[in-house]
Amino acid sequence: MKNIQLYIKEHKDRFLNELIDLLKIPSISADSAYKNDVLKTADAIKISLEKAGCDSVEICKTDGYPIVYGEKIIDKNLPTVLVYGHYDVQPPDPLNLWNSPPFEPVIKKTDLHPEGAIFARGACDDKGQMYMHVKAMEFMTATNQLPCNVKFMIEGEEEIGSSNLAIFVKNNQEKLKNDVILISDTGMIAQDVPSITTGLRGLSYVEVEVTGPNRDLHSGLYGGAVANPINILTKMIASLHDENNHITIPGFYDKVEELSKEERAEMAKAPFNLENYKKALDIEAVYGETGYTTNERNSIRPTLDVNGIWGGYTGEGAKTVIASKAFAKISMRLVPHQDWEEITQLFKTHFENIAPKGVIVKVKPHHGGQGYVTPIDSIGYQAAAKAYQDTFGKTPIPQRSGGSIPIVSLFEQELKSKTILMGFGLDSDAIHSPNEHFGIFNYLKGIETIPLFYKYFTELSK
Repeated sequence: MKNIQLYIKEHKDRFLNELIDLLKIPSISADSAYKNDVLKTADAIKISLEKAGCDSVEICKTDGYPIVYGEKIIDKNLPTVLVYGHYDVQPPDPLNLWNSPPFEPVIKKTDLHPEGAIFARGACDDKGQMYMHVKAMEFMTATNQLPCNVKFMIEGEEEIGSSNLAIFVKNNQEKLKNDVILISDTGMIAQDVPSITTGLRGLSYVEVEVTGPNRDLHSGLYGGAVANPINILTKMIASLHDENNHITIPGFYDKVEELSKEERAEMAKAPFNLENYKKALDIEAVYGETGYTTNERNSIRPTLDVNGIWGGYTGEGAKTVIASKAFAKISMRLVPHQDWEEITQLFKTHFENIAPKGVIVKVKPHHGGQGYVTPIDSIGYQAAAKAYQDTFGKTPIPQRSGGSIPIVSLFEQELKSKTILMGFGLDSDAIHSPNEHFGIFNYLKGIETIPLFYKYFTELSK
């Protein structure tokens, strides 16, 4: 790819300003109050793809938020790359923990990002990483260096389970036909240690409700005589792990793949400093399943975590009350071969069975998805590795991620093609958390690296 660094240098300010404008739109798919903002973001993506050189761009309606589809077909005999990304973002709560407003992007220098980082909700997940592909496309079309066909499928419901995208994919297999799928919604090990994500965990997300008395009660008059839903809920949740932090749901581990010593040894080669890890999180010790390292716990082992819990009085001051209801949101990260629907049912059955008399328990499944592993001997992986080698001067390390992109396994099932996960974020970028950010270096490095994937994938496909 000729002159790519020069092109980026000349257009750097515009690339940053365009992303900042996109980040100003609060496209929170989980909250219907932001519906118009989500739709506005879809319109902005459509315009960006048209300006980047796509010959055809459309906003495809669904029963939820729309999918932006674009394509540029230069020769049907050449390979086709399908780019997937999402334009919706997580809610920014808690707002009081942000150092700057989540939808008023600012650029600040940090120790890890001396060139600066953009602080805003969606900066890394996934507007910043998705937009790298739009700008990479712009470079290739503007300089007449696009070596193959490209299709874009950018959705607005990834953060709430992608249920309508699944329907869209099943109904548009010919439209989406491709030779490889390219996604940047993951990270790399460090600024100077590129890596390619080769595995994703699956996900099962549920909400539980515990109901006791038919109304809130005076804790003096009824305390000790009536089951307190909050007390009961916390005991039930605590029982979901044993003393070794092993999940106690019967059948939960039946299909969990145990990696060989050799595979675990390969994983251990990735640079990792436990003391730096603890320092970055301001914790005295790590915590997790006995018998596994930190990097194994957060990638190749399943988990169960409470994402939110509430009930009773939480306002200022005191209110002596036994709440009628208590609630919690719980997510389970799953490894390949664990079926998310089966795990959801196992959880529901177990949680309802351990409820004591005096309360009623309801489990409401939200969404989920399967885990995914991609081989490192594919043409797609080799092309990505060569691209990173060119721009970073180092061979990337294959790495399994603890995160989930539920739709990836469906892509392979319905479209019969492999997915390559070229992420440029860092673990420290605080995705889903206050003060999310994305390094300018990472953003521009992605724009530089992605066109090389197209080049090498086309060459290796001949």
